[in-house]
Amino acid sequence: MRHTKTFCKAARRRLLTGAVCALLCAAMLLPLSGCGESRMSQSQIFSMDTIMTLTAYGRNREAGLAAAQEVISSLDSMLDPELSTSTTYAINHANGQSVVVSGQIAQMLSTASLVYVQSGGALDLSLYPLIKRWGFVDGKYYVPTDEEIAQDLGRKAFDKMTLNSFPSSGSFSVSFPADTEISFASIAKGCAAENAISAMKQLGVESGIVSLGGNVQTLGLKPDGTNWNVAIQDPNNTSSYLGVLSVGETAVVTSGTYQRYFTDMRGRTYHHIFNPVSGYPVSNSLLSVTIVCEDGIMADALSTAMFVLGENRALSYWRTYKGFDMVMVTNDNRVVCTSGLMERITLSNDSYTLVFSE
Repeated sequence: MRHTKTFCKAARRRLLTGAVCALLCAAMLLPLSGCGESRMSQSQIFSMDTIMTLTAYGRNREAGLAAAQEVISSLDSMLDPELSTSTTYAINHANGQSVVVSGQIAQMLSTASLVYVQSGGALDLSLYPLIKRWGFVDGKYYVPTDEEIAQDLGRKAFDKMTLNSFPSSGSFSVSFPADTEISFASIAKGCAAENAISAMKQLGVESGIVSLGGNVQTLGLKPDGTNWNVAIQDPNNTSSYLGVLSVGETAVVTSGTYQRYFTDMRGRTYHHIFNPVSGYPVSNSLLSVTIVCEDGIMADALSTAMFVLGENRALSYWRTYKGFDMVMVTNDNRVVCTSGLMERITLSNDSYTLVFSE
């Protein structure tokens, strides 16, 4: 058995510090141009293992924030695979039987399935046993043996999911083969942000933003009618940022090696984004991937999938399917952007080189 030094408290501190830094980097430029244009309300909560900041402007801002928080709290309880009352727990313990699920869960599964197929399995929600084995669920970090990894990979079955809809009742059901366990971790915050914005909008909020630990989603424009400025965290210095994106109403989601990781007794570092083929953390030239997409759930799914694919295959995916833009930060300090961001990104760190891809 190969064991690692565990850093539960230190890792937790890193996670919280990283989340705070991510929120600061995402939000530090947001309110500056809106001052005086409209009254603002803001709330901060801890959910889905990250710090979340919600901001709303205008007359209905308080009601909008309350509704957004309720949506996030509900999803958190619904999606936690270790919570015995959650829908995810029910799916993972259904022994192959169908489980009735909400429209939100059905939408996540449908989006994840589409990206799974289009990316050749780069996004796989059924890696949960493997991720748990490595200790990224309970903080008891451990480097598994090859035999243990093979055992967990043998339980993958996302391609065998059956998702049914019943239009007459507006309900959905899902089933997986027995012994399959899934997690929505790679897509949950995208769903939470999407639905939080929707809740704010339904209550009449026309301008707002939610920042959920690497997931930013905007509602409308800033109160003065200008774009939002969303900073991209510097993966080499998480207390700073490397550039700023100018965006309208959209989602901006980042995945990176710096977000969750541990170091073993030999000084080797392992991060939380896994290669679904090898069962080990992804090893390629990427440090982070940021997706800009109107659909928050799709943006979250793509941020993980594109990271797994790596620079060249991610660009091929973008050229084939379109519908989003992307910023990739590489280990040789290049910031590789798709052409749709050509007029929307400004670097603020001269140690990076900006490259555009057609």
